[in-house]
Amino acid sequence: MSLEITSTLGQIDVSNEVIANIAGVAAMDCYGLVGMASRSQLKDGISELLKRENWSKGIEVRSIDDDILLDMYIIVGYGTKISEVASNVQAKVKYTLDQMIGLKVKEVNIIVQGVRMVNEE
Repeated sequence: MSLEITSTLGQIDVSNEVIANIAGVAAMDCYGLVGMASRSQLKDGISELLKRENWSKGIEVRSIDDDILLDMYIIVGYGTKISEVASNVQAKVKYTLDQMIGLKVKEVNIIVQGVRMVNEE
């Protein structure tokens, strides 16, 4: 399913992958987030850290009735407060999707797949 916006000039269709990409870019602006994780864990419970071009694979966009829900699989940095990082990601993603495409997201569910050391350079 995709988002359909109708205006006086015509119709605009925004795919779920575009919504997921926008959400991924917005999330990566948040302090404490190391990256997006694959929706499926690899063997031994180790999560794969996705590269920039695959961030949408760590985000599931669902539509229930007329509500949009996002499930985001993330990896946070060691030493950060997980609840604070998750809250910041939720707020940033909701705000960005509203501002960019006028999409009112009902829920942004955060699933923390792992904690990683952040390389300081």
